[in-house]
Amino acid sequence: MTERIWAGIEGGGTKFVCLLGVGPDDVLAVGSFPTTTPEETLGAVTRFITTHLDGRALVAAGAACFGPIDLDVRSPGYGSITNTPKAGWSNVNVVGILRERLGVPVRWETDVNGAALAEQRWGAARGLRSAVYFTVGTGIGGGAVIDGRPLHGLLHPEMGHLPVVVTPDAAGAGVCPFHGGACLEGVASGPAIQARAGRPAERIPPEDPIWEEEARYLAFAAATVTYTLSPQRIIFGGGVLKQDHLLPRIRQQFQALVNGYVRSPTVTDALEQYIAPPQLGDRAGALGALALALDPDLAE
Repeated sequence: MTERIWAGIEGGGTKFVCLLGVGPDDVLAVGSFPTTTPEETLGAVTRFITTHLDGRALVAAGAACFGPIDLDVRSPGYGSITNTPKAGWSNVNVVGILRERLGVPVRWETDVNGAALAEQRWGAARGLRSAVYFTVGTGIGGGAVIDGRPLHGLLHPEMGHLPVVVTPDAAGAGVCPFHGGACLEGVASGPAIQARAGRPAERIPPEDPIWEEEARYLAFAAATVTYTLSPQRIIFGGGVLKQDHLLPRIRQQFQALVNGYVRSPTVTDALEQYIAPPQLGDRAGALGALALALDPDLAE
């Protein structure tokens, strides 16, 4: 019998990452390709997959991609990236292209929902029914898994654009092209920090007051999703969170914001478990895509 294999594809604004395997502990090949034009990038993805099959049968692929994307299977644009600021990628039907070239079902999700799914199944939220995953870097994205399934609705979660109450200097230096300094991404992303500080986040010392301000914005986001979605775990990842001192500050600010209102032992007695770092690192998105490929029940 021919051995079977599945593919997970994380589509990021900077790079695409591909995994071939049969599960998170049995990844047989990994490839990474710069995000250039759709033709070049998706061509590199499909060549990587087909050349690393080694006689195995590809069963399905999952694609967890930067957005916004169309997740409505009834929509003519299903499988497409929509109005992205990434040049050349608006209205590209990623699912259609991959399905035609690979000849297998391709399941579709946002990159942050994919990361949330992977962490809920195999990482920092393993064994829990629900989790929210924030990535804080060049942009800010948020994904949610509720009862083991990525959250969809009118569109998909856009937690990076949650409205926040900001200081006047942050509002004036907001970098979001849609909301300026009135949303989370506008004031708390890596470029937003650099715009206010005049230098990249990695060159700002831990004692700089900007980090308390950053922690307050991210704690505001954590409190918002706690009140609205009531997840069992909130995970913060991304390049900005590589500042080891930031996560404890977020927890402290979160406690001050909720002010004892959320009466759960996890929040009152084990906050380091409720607001947690990721366990799957930079592979979370691609592993989430692999989970989509492995589980047809996740397809809408």
